Amino acid sequence: MIYEPAEDSFLLQKYVRKYAGGKVLDVGTGLGIQAITALEKTKDVLAVDINPEAVKLLKEKGIKAKVSNLFSNVKGKFNLIIFNPPYLPEDKREPKDSARATTGGKKGYELIEKFLKQAKSFLKKEGRILMVCSSLTGDVEKLFKKYGYKSKKLEEEKYFFEKIYVYLLQR
Repeated sequence: MIYEPAEDSFLLQKYVRKYAGGKVLDVGTGLGIQAITALEKTKDVLAVDINPEAVKLLKEKGIKAKVSNLFSNVKGKFNLIIFNPPYLPEDKREPKDSARATTGGKKGYELIEKFLKQAKSFLKKEGRILMVCSSLTGDVEKLFKKYGYKSKKLEEEKYFFEKIYVYLLQR
């Protein structure tokens, strides 16, 4: 299963339009909505995803894409890293295939934490990260501080069961 763009994707996309420039990395690209949007502003975009099907689809669209588990197959430094992670807490009833696209770990934030540990090594000095998460994810602002990022909440949208946030992170 490849994650279909939803409310979180469209909220993040709004800020990709604003901040994309230079060298851009879209981590967990799915169907590539953020990479495609970034290409409107710069031609230097790399999209990565753990799902080979997603990567194949993007390559067929002419988008530079690689299979990568977060940064495992990424080289170089970027002006902007975009991340629309799986951020929901584990639900044992969810099928494994869809959980890969929605679940960020037992508590929801484990994948985000792994990303934050690694991301600085791939950011240019003035680089930024755009990331989306949910009120169900846990205290991500605490994680941002733990790993030494300055964070700014750019926007939040309320839904009946959660809030979705877009954050801008810098070193």
